[in-house]
Amino acid sequence: MTGAPRTLVLWCPDWPVVAAGCPPGTPAAVVSANRVVAATAAARAYGVRAGLGRREAQDRCPGMTVVVADPARDAREFEPVVAALEAFAPGVEIVRPGLAGFATRGPSRYFGGDEELARRVLDAVGAVSGAAVSGPSNGRVRSGVADGGAGCRVGVADGRFAAGLAARFPSADDGAGPTDRPLAVGGDRWRVVAPGRSREHLAPLPVTTLPDGDLADLLARLGLATLGDLAALPAASVLARFGTAGEVAHRLARGLDDRPLVARVPPADLSVSVELDPPADRVDVAAFAARSLAGELHERLAARGLTCTRVAVEAETEHGEQLSRLWRHDGELGPGSIAERARWQLDGWLGRGGTTGGLTLLRLVPDEVGPAGGRQLDFWGGVDDRRGISRALARVQGLLGPDAVVTPLLGGGRAPLDEVRLVPWGEPPTAGRAGGGPEVHGGALGGSVYRHPASAARRGARSPVGETPPWPGRLPGPAPAAVLAERRSVSLRDVDGNEPSVSGRGELSSPPVELAVPGRGWEQVEAWAGPWPLEERWWEPGRRQARLQVVAGGVAYLLAREGRRWWVEAIYD
Repeated sequence: MTGAPRTLVLWCPDWPVVAAGCPPGTPAAVVSANRVVAATAAARAYGVRAGLGRREAQDRCPGMTVVVADPARDAREFEPVVAALEAFAPGVEIVRPGLAGFATRGPSRYFGGDEELARRVLDAVGAVSGAAVSGPSNGRVRSGVADGGAGCRVGVADGRFAAGLAARFPSADDGAGPTDRPLAVGGDRWRVVAPGRSREHLAPLPVTTLPDGDLADLLARLGLATLGDLAALPAASVLARFGTAGEVAHRLARGLDDRPLVARVPPADLSVSVELDPPADRVDVAAFAARSLAGELHERLAARGLTCTRVAVEAETEHGEQLSRLWRHDGELGPGSIAERARWQLDGWLGRGGTTGGLTLLRLVPDEVGPAGGRQLDFWGGVDDRRGISRALARVQGLLGPDAVVTPLLGGGRAPLDEVRLVPWGEPPTAGRAGGGPEVHGGALGGSVYRHPASAARRGARSPVGETPPWPGRLPGPAPAAVLAERRSVSLRDVDGNEPSVSGRGELSSPPVELAVPGRGWEQVEAWAGPWPLEERWWEPGRRQARLQVVAGGVAYLLAREGRRWWVEAIYD
């Protein structure tokens, strides 16, 4: 069997904190959906790790700086690094911001071997990112800026997977093995695996290094602790037991690529392009055109039964500059994923001033395609049209913008408005932003309101996400049907005409008897419940809150007491 091609992979661990400008010596973490996605070396010294909850991370490191995740920022800041790699070889493949690679056959011969190429790549990347720079001729690497700045690492091996793990574990101990040649050579931040010996290099590594985390957990439970254990199994048996995912994992464990060695060359007419007149010098204008192209490209591929796994984003400027970048995805690239990567790249070109003029031409080229997985039939023989619905919604986004089609997701929070995040259609759930909701008009108080997803679930709709852990002080169910985008001031009074207040012990000073909301006047209070005290950021003045449920004039309201005033936050149906 033909081996995988020699590949160099550059890996920049914790790239999101580097892109956010957090110095390695300062405790900081990038957080998405209240989960840590990356942390600086100083934060890791306190036990902060990726996947840790935000509150637990702040409890371990109280002085830690928290930065909100921004994939566009990560891609934009990674652009100079990719440009440095392109000085060694054309067609650099970007897996994600912080991870890229290219074939080494030509560059390695030109620079005198894989070892010299790896050192030169580290030098070039360190010059643009503050990463580690190569040391003396022995290949050791010393820190350039405060623990290596970006701390980028390089791995060279047969195949992308083996090269990526060589970059992740550059200090692993490799003996000479059955031959006199060492299995791998390298320094602190680079490693070169000997040609033809990627399988031996991968054998002692745990199966948890496989990209498919669910399959890796299953293999570990079945007693397959290392990649060598998996590679020793017959390929046919692995395919029969674990399906296509098992076949891919078995290929990776043997040091082969995760897809056919000879990629199919797509026909030229599959590429889509658009001329921009006047030239686009803003990211949002160019990204708007890219989203329409992404939907058109997906339809062309689907009509031929194909799917794209690697796409080239190409552009031309009004001064004749030719720009091109390759983006890869582990699975199939849908219209939303293609548009997302195109926007990241455009942000890298236009957001950093990498061009001398506006873009006059934008083109998306499916650089690598394969057969689509097909469409699953429904139980009664009909066709599942979810993909068609997805394409239609992506087309609406292409016409009206990415925020025109959103999905409300339930998350953690104590207030109804905090529990809902809006995620643009096609984006991962972690991409949502807190607060807000799909607006409708004509509520009981007028103005803008949105439907709470939990309220929709009571009426039979399926919740878009699973249950969230309990939040202390969270309002008990049922959830309100409509939440005001901006709460409004109301008046509440007791039998003596005084306004009820909430004491420091969370007790109501007197029962409410009348409520006045804007546009409705005073109405008799028919029933009330509460209050439910809530203290967030108690060290700040005016943060003490309490919530009260009131029924007046046949309408149920959720009131909040804050700053010695009563506010209406939501309405029950």
